[in-house]
Formats: sequence, structure tokens, C-alpha cells
Amino acid sequence: MMLQIGDQFDHFQINAHLAQGGMSDIYTARDLLTGNEVVLKIPNQMVSHDPALRERFQRELQVMKILNHPAVQKGLGSGHFNRMPYLVTELVEGRSLRDWITHEAPIPPEQALPIFKKAAEGIAYCHDHEVVHRDLKPENILVTRSGQPVILDFGLALTREGRRVTFANVTATPGTPDYMAPEQIEGQRGDPRTDQYALGTILYEMLSGKTPFTGDNPMAVLSQHLAGVLPRLDKEAPGISPQLAAVVAKSLQKNPDDRYATVRDFIQALDHPEQADLSLLKESSPEGTGIPFFRSPIFMVTAAGLIILLAVIVVIVVLSQTARVP
Repeated sequence: MMLQIGDQFDHFQINAHLAQGGMSDIYTARDLLTGNEVVLKIPNQMVSHDPALRERFQRELQVMKILNHPAVQKGLGSGHFNRMPYLVTELVEGRSLRDWITHEAPIPPEQALPIFKKAAEGIAYCHDHEVVHRDLKPENILVTRSGQPVILDFGLALTREGRRVTFANVTATPGTPDYMAPEQIEGQRGDPRTDQYALGTILYEMLSGKTPFTGDNPMAVLSQHLAGVLPRLDKEAPGISPQLAAVVAKSLQKNPDDRYATVRDFIQALDHPEQADLSLLKESSPEGTGIPFFRSPIFMVTAAGLIILLAVIVVIVVLSQTARVP
């Protein structure tokens, strides 16, 4: 049951309901012990009944305990109340990167790059601590009035100790289609280069006002990530140099081995675009990651659904014919 303004949950008094995510209800609350305003994440009913989602919530609890960086939302603590786990994080006053892109993109490089590089430094810090976010998108980045980006939502984060979550009620390809790397779509767990791909997509969107791969539905977008030719950023956005376009293009290579070795290498390349490999801007057929689309989980799930649908249609037809026999 959703908490109401003024309700008390453990030693927190609810101020407002911020959002309802796939795993949690998120509130602003006042800590009655300290008087501080905080964010309270409480698992929803789906989590309590789904072992995979419960595992992911527990993973976020673990991740927030080990990260401490200006570009990462701070975890302040966790606890249990009425046998329900909860997470307490800092309250970040800021504007979402999604809102900024929606209202102001394309954003000039001199404005976009300083913010982006701070966010990328935060992700590099996460990688130093063996945490891969795996769900980077503009909605998960807030920008404060001082220009400090803060990365949120580590519910899909991968840690070295974290076991793979493959329960039936959870998709085999966690993430958001517009920002998913090809290896994620193919069912691989992902690594720091997977976050780099999402960062490259975000920067492309900041500079051009649109993501590099689009489609009429999520399946079409995923297919473009796997096999589509990357549109040249300098052709899609005014004022973008071929050198900067090539830097972004390298972060968006289909094969993870063809991207920068680390996110810090990506940042360094942004600082020295004159060293970029302009051959990356050639519009040729992209090299994939080695797993054909017909073997990917997305294709298999779709094919299985079509087979089931066809079987149901056949059964209906047979039954209707049988019913007509005198």
C-alpha cells in the first residue's frame, strides 16, 4: 500500500511521493532522528513476490554502501521495518538530464561536455569499485544548479560478487532499449564497456537532440543497435566537428573490443579530439559482436511468442471444425 503524506515509516515521516519504479516506491521524507530531508526507497509489492526483483533491490543496497563520489547519489543507510527492507539516500535538488535534453537539445559542446565528463568520471569511479551501472540514461542523471551531475538508480548494477538474476518474471536483457549496448541485447551480462556505450549514446543525444538509433517500437530500436549503421554525429548536429563525431563514434562501436579500453580513455579522447581516428566515420557495414541476431534472447522470446500464438490459432480452428461435425 502506498504511503501517504504525514505517514511514519520507521523513524521517517513521509513528505511526498516522488516516483513509482519497477522495484520501488520512492518518497522524500524527514528523518525524525536527525531532522534531515532524505529519499526513501521502499520495495513495492511486486518485489516482495518476485525473487529476482528482491535480489536486485538487495544488490542496490550493497552498491550504495561502497560508493562515495560527487557524481553518484550517496547512500545514507538502510534498514528493515515490519520485515520490509528499505534504502535511504541523499536528496538531490536538481534537474534531470532528460528535462534538459527535451527542452534545450541540441546542446552546444561547450555546455554539454563539462557536464557529461563529470558524469563519466562518476561512472569511471564506479568501475574502479567493480560496479557496472547497466541502466544509464538521461532519466537517471540529475544536474544540480551548480552544474554537478548526480547518477541515480543502481537497481540493475552488476558487481563482481553479484550472481546472475535469471528468474522467469525478469527480462533477459535488462536496460532501456535506446541506450542498450549490443552485448546486452544478445544476453551477455555486460562490463564497463557496456556503460561506455550508454554514455556515448547519451552524449550523442545531448549534442544532436536525438539518439543515434530510432524505430517505431523497441524491437526496431534493438535491431538497429545490433546491425544499424551509426549516423554521423557531425551530419546530424550543427557545429559538431568530424573529430568530436569520431570520438563519440568509437564509444558506440558494435563490438566492445573496438570501443575505448576504459571510460577514462573516452574522457581523455574528448579532451584531445584532434587525435581521433576519422576512419570511424566511414558509413560501412558495422562489425557485430559475434552473436547473430537469430540467437539473441530478443529474437528467441519473440519467436517463442509467435509459435505459441500460432499453436493457439491452430487449436481454435481445430476445435471449431470439430464442433461443426454432426
